[in-house]
Amino acid sequence: MAVNSVNGSSNADLYGSLNGTKSDKPSELDAAQNRFLMLLTTQLKMQDPLSPMDNAQVTSQLAQISTVDGITKLNSTLEQMMASSTEAQQLQAAALVGHAVLIEGSALKLVEGQSMGGVELAGPADQVTVTIKGANGVVVREINLGDQDGGVVQFAWDGKDSAGTPVAQDGAYSFSVKAVQKGKTVTTSPLELAVVSSVERSGGNVRLNVGQQGLVAIDDIKQIY
Repeated sequence: MAVNSVNGSSNADLYGSLNGTKSDKPSELDAAQNRFLMLLTTQLKMQDPLSPMDNAQVTSQLAQISTVDGITKLNSTLEQMMASSTEAQQLQAAALVGHAVLIEGSALKLVEGQSMGGVELAGPADQVTVTIKGANGVVVREINLGDQDGGVVQFAWDGKDSAGTPVAQDGAYSFSVKAVQKGKTVTTSPLELAVVSSVERSGGNVRLNVGQQGLVAIDDIKQIY
């Protein structure tokens, strides 16, 4: 009775996999190592007994193949670590959906007589002043934040002037910040409030959608609420 070689091979593979006896195909690196060792063994067998190979040469060749093996394993480990890091970052970003955050920007939105912004100071300052302007560029309020340490500083505005009189309606405004320490200017970065609406992953990078402000990286977030 004739036996179909293809079916016979498939059945053997199937039974072997069920019994745990089927051998995995060697990787390209393993195959290259096997070829190298075979060539090296043949070279040692065929060498001239009166002029044998230098031990240093043999050691050098073994070291080269070992180095290639080590680099390949290191790259594989780094790829796995990067993949795990990206997944962890995505989970962390997903937890921010619906939260308000401070990101770099100078927009200030007044809603129901309430607004909030911030500033990042490069160092301590003995005088920090926030200047709020309307859409026409006219100054509507200056807020003195006084003496502040370096880092992120928040401020709130209720649409009123310094005397407590309402001077602004709900809408979009902008602000600028000036900070000095003993007469010297301190570097500042204005921070605007935004709400995280969704998370996007593209090209291995995780970014947050914060509405009109667009997409930002997690590292761009200065404070979370």
